[in-house]
Amino acid sequence: MSLAAERTVVVVDDDRTLTRTLVISLRSRGWRALVAHDGATGLELAETARPDVVVLDLGLPDLDGHDVLARLRTWSQTPVVVLTARHARAEAVRALDAGADDYVTKPFSVDELLARLRAAVRRADPAQDAPVVETGALRIDLARGRVHREGVEVRLTPTEWAVLELLVRRRGHVVPTAEILRAVWGPAYGTESNYLRVYTAQLRRKLEADPARPRHLVTRPGRGYVFDP
Repeated sequence: MSLAAERTVVVVDDDRTLTRTLVISLRSRGWRALVAHDGATGLELAETARPDVVVLDLGLPDLDGHDVLARLRTWSQTPVVVLTARHARAEAVRALDAGADDYVTKPFSVDELLARLRAAVRRADPAQDAPVVETGALRIDLARGRVHREGVEVRLTPTEWAVLELLVRRRGHVVPTAEILRAVWGPAYGTESNYLRVYTAQLRRKLEADPARPRHLVTRPGRGYVFDP
């Protein structure tokens, strides 16, 4: 069963064309999608439907999206992915500080948004995707956030772990550099590839037998990075 199977998402956005398109995409991938075109209705749906995740626009006709988020957080920890046309970094920081789990700006890729919804649900319910990955000399416990190499625990910084966890959860698939940057450093990032080079180099020194010729943490030039099990 896929992660999205039987999952419920509430989409709160007053753009009816966008919500129609998004609902079609969500339902085709196994999500139960409910729509609210204003903040008050969105809060009601969040309470009655008890969704697994909420997609929230900031520019609503009755309430500002930040107010909707603040009210929701007084009684619920349901993951919230903000989807908005507001590109200012200050808006993203404000939303994330207020309890949003992710921040996506319009126009957006439906596939990327779906990936972010899946990630938000996983983080809220780690048991849904918390295997122990064992490959070569490495043992990576995604549930406990621990890594062992040849039986010895390897200490990682929070940022190193965030990069490794993302790649391991998508193991075997190339993850674009911009996607990693936004997921680890925040939605305002996407071009600072030097950050990622530094942290992947640190991870290779800690985890690879030969950091100069990595077996697991592989760069795909012009595309991104892959964890090759």
